[in-house]
Amino acid sequence: MILPENVHVLSHPLAQHKLTLLRRTKTEPKKFREVVSELAVMLVYEATRDLPLRTVEIETPLTTTAAAYVDEKVGLIPILRAGLGMVDGAWALLPQAEVWHLGLYRDERTLQPVEYYNKLPTDPTVQLCLLLDPMLATGGSGTAAVDVVKRWGARRIKFLCLIAAPEGIQALHDAHPDVDIYTASVDERLTNASDPFPPGFIWPGLGDAGDRQFGTG
Repeated sequence: MILPENVHVLSHPLAQHKLTLLRRTKTEPKKFREVVSELAVMLVYEATRDLPLRTVEIETPLTTTAAAYVDEKVGLIPILRAGLGMVDGAWALLPQAEVWHLGLYRDERTLQPVEYYNKLPTDPTVQLCLLLDPMLATGGSGTAAVDVVKRWGARRIKFLCLIAAPEGIQALHDAHPDVDIYTASVDERLTNASDPFPPGFIWPGLGDAGDRQFGTG
């Protein structure tokens, strides 16, 4: 697949090493959660490279100098439940970020997203929204989440995930070509009816990110 220009894949060796830890079946939930948070730090770092700055005058121990502050408010929107594991890592870099929660689950029969929880405030209070979800599989939940956030009034939205399937990237890009996607890996494909696993999972993937974080399933 030729990736659209708005898809950014982390090629850093540390990101790839951490991704290997997530893929291994023997990685226990505690370690899995830690690595999800660590990878989230790296994704947020890349996704915020274009944050605007304003110049202010400050005093150092030696003199007065011009310095830079981030001049944009950022909101974090984890898609429940798996996206919760990315919040602490994102907060490590953006401690002043506002966090809201959006509940979507994928109907395993239809593979379509179902919204069940929305904690967005009445009006947008930030200039940049970072949607957090470990997996971009079919793209249904990601697309639905962006739909919700755009209807809410957000103008700048970025989607951050640990791994993505080509099908999910294509679906999200087709629906929202203005939304940048940041991921640590673009995997081969989605599972289908000919695989010995349920359809719609990322292959080779890392399993169900929610189940592996919370020790369920």
